[in-house]
Amino acid sequence: MFTHTDLARLQAQSLKMQGYIRQQTFSPENEKKLRRFSSWEVAELILGLNPSTFRGRLAADPSLPQGLVEEDGRQRWYALEEIGELRRRLRHKGKPLLPPRPAGKRAIRAAIANFKGGAGKSTVALHFAHAAALDGYRVLCVDFDPQATLSHSMGLSDVAEEYTVWGIMARDLIRETERMNAAGRGAESGTALPERKLPPSVTGMGLNDLRVTDFIKPTSWPTIDLVPSCANAAFVEFASAQYRHLNPEWSFFAAVDRYLDHLPDDAYDIVIFDCPPAIGYQSMNAVFAADVLYIPSGPGYWEYDSTTSFIGQLAEALEDLGRFRGAVPPGTEPDKHFADIRFLLTRFEPNNDLHRAMQQAFHKVFGPQVAEHPIEMTRAVEQSGRFLSSVYEIDYRNMTRETWRRARASFDRAYDEFRASLVAAWDKLED
Repeated sequence: MFTHTDLARLQAQSLKMQGYIRQQTFSPENEKKLRRFSSWEVAELILGLNPSTFRGRLAADPSLPQGLVEEDGRQRWYALEEIGELRRRLRHKGKPLLPPRPAGKRAIRAAIANFKGGAGKSTVALHFAHAAALDGYRVLCVDFDPQATLSHSMGLSDVAEEYTVWGIMARDLIRETERMNAAGRGAESGTALPERKLPPSVTGMGLNDLRVTDFIKPTSWPTIDLVPSCANAAFVEFASAQYRHLNPEWSFFAAVDRYLDHLPDDAYDIVIFDCPPAIGYQSMNAVFAADVLYIPSGPGYWEYDSTTSFIGQLAEALEDLGRFRGAVPPGTEPDKHFADIRFLLTRFEPNNDLHRAMQQAFHKVFGPQVAEHPIEMTRAVEQSGRFLSSVYEIDYRNMTRETWRRARASFDRAYDEFRASLVAAWDKLED
C-alpha cells in the first residue's frame, strides 16, 4: 500500500536526480550560461550579412564590438549584448538591422497551446523566444505549465509558488475585491453592493504588497525575462475554484491580462505564453491575454484528433465566459478576439508518408491557418531536448555542422512565419 508519504519520498529522490542532471547540463556553478556566437553565425545566420562584408565593417570601425578572438586568431566569438550593439549601429543597404516594432504599441502576446502532452509546446516556446532574442527583440515568457519545462530549460528551478501565475492570480483577486468593495461603498444611488470578504489565508500571504516586477525573473539570455512556474503551481486550479466562490464577480480569466497591462508598453516587444496541456484557469488566462494563438501538433492521427478536441473545447470555454458579460468592468468583457490563429506541425519527418499525409489533412481542414514550415525532427532537436537547451544554445562544434544547421534552419523558417504573424497582428492592436 502506498500513501502520500511514499509519493513525497519518491519526489525527494527525483529532486536529487534533477539536481544532478542540472549540474551536468549547466555550468559547474549549477547556473545556466549563454554561450557566445561565432562571427560566421553572427554575420550569416543572425544579421543576414555576407561574412566578408561583416569582417570589412569590423576592420573599418574599431569602435564596433570585436568579440573574443580564439587563440589561433581565426574566429571571433560574440556575446548577445555585443550582437545587440552591432544591430543598433550597423546598416545594410541603407536600412537598419533592428527588427520591425510598431511605435507606440505594447508588446504583442502569443499563446502556445494545445491539449496534447508531447506536442512540443514548451519546445516551440523556448525556440521562438531564443530566435526572437537573436532577432533583436526583448522577450517576456510566462510559464503557465506546472510541469515547468520552460522554466527549467531557462535555468530556473528553485521557484516559490507565490512568484508564479498562481501568485499573480491571487494578488489580482485581492486587488479586484478591494476595488469592488470601494466602488460598492461609494455608490450614491441604487442598492449598495454587499462587501466581499476574503479570508486571512488569502489576504495574509503578502501578495498585495508585491510589485509587478517581483514576478519577473532574469534568465541566462540578457534580453529574455520569465515569469516562472513550479510543480506547486498546480495548486492554482484548486485555489482558483475557491477564489471564485469567495468573490463570484471576480473575472478570473482576465487576471494575467490585467497584470501585463501594468507593464510599460516599451518594457518588452514580444510576450510568449507556454500553456499547460489542459483547459483550466491558467490556460484560460493565457488565451484571454493573447493576441495570437499558436497551436503545435504532432503529425499523427491521434495528435490531429486531440487538436480537434482542443479547439472545440476552447471554443465552448470562451463562449461560456459570456455569462460574465455585464458583471465585469469595461475592458475585460469576455468576447475574445484573436488577431491570428496558426497550427504548427512538430516532430515532422519529410520522408515519412504518414506525416506527409497528415500534413495534407491539416492544410485541407485548416487551410491558411496552417504554418507552411513544420518543425522537423532531427538528431540536433532530440539532443537539445535531452540537455534542456534550444538548438540556438547548442554549440555547433558538438556535432557535425550540417546536422546543426539543418535543425536550426527548420526552427528559423518556423520562427520567420511566427514573426510575420506577430507583425501583422501588431498593426491590429490599438495604440
